[in-house]
Amino acid sequence: MKIEIIRNNEAIASSQGEGSCYLVFQEAYQEGDRIVFTPEGGGFVTLQFDAVLGRSTLYTKGDAFSMDIPFGQKHMCYHDAVFAGAMHFLWARTAYEWEWKGYRNLSLNPYDCHENAGLFPHSKANIETRGESVFASRNAIDGIVASNWHGLWPWASWGINRDPEAKLTLDFGRPVTSDRIIFYTRADFPHDAWWTQGTLSFSDGSELVVPLEKKDGPQEITFPAKTFSSLSLDRLIKADDPSPFPALIQLEVYGKEAE
Repeated sequence: MKIEIIRNNEAIASSQGEGSCYLVFQEAYQEGDRIVFTPEGGGFVTLQFDAVLGRSTLYTKGDAFSMDIPFGQKHMCYHDAVFAGAMHFLWARTAYEWEWKGYRNLSLNPYDCHENAGLFPHSKANIETRGESVFASRNAIDGIVASNWHGLWPWASWGINRDPEAKLTLDFGRPVTSDRIIFYTRADFPHDAWWTQGTLSFSDGSELVVPLEKKDGPQEITFPAKTFSSLSLDRLIKADDPSPFPALIQLEVYGKEAE
């Protein structure tokens, strides 16, 4: 596997190894820099590309992962210290079986981003309010559930720009089995509205209509276990409230690897 820092289409730092590798980058990132991680093949990897974002165990099909270092408004969905400073430690290894085999939150990926095509789960949405990072789909799977404010970290959310056709999709990259999903909707009342209902559509062809409520905290649904490789959330019905601003803070999908 290999970790590289790419600047002006050239690798300015790199490290590779069999089964694991790490890179110490002793320089401040510049706008336009990218992190590129090339795995050895398909399967699970445990990695850390930023000290603040921490370690994650993610799935890869063997394709390279590329992430642009965020600057300006693209950085607003992160803690101030993420990718900051002039000393960076990046690390990856093949995951241990016990890191991925058990019951867990299958949708967690703090390293997800628009350009991610290599590490799963991966989110995407047809609408993100004004194209701003604090309303991007990645915020719904970053693991942060603060919901009583809006517009900056740690209150980044998936914002739908008042669009009733908004749709969020999570791609797991392989079949998974789930029986529990937990929603955190944004609760900056009275600035925010809320949804009374949404529909989950699964890649197995099934659907679930989900009742939602005005709440600051988790809203859990359980269902007979089903196996799928992706799901979508849409047909969101806003409550009869003066505010036009419902939003999603987190979508946690609990389960395990499909057998």
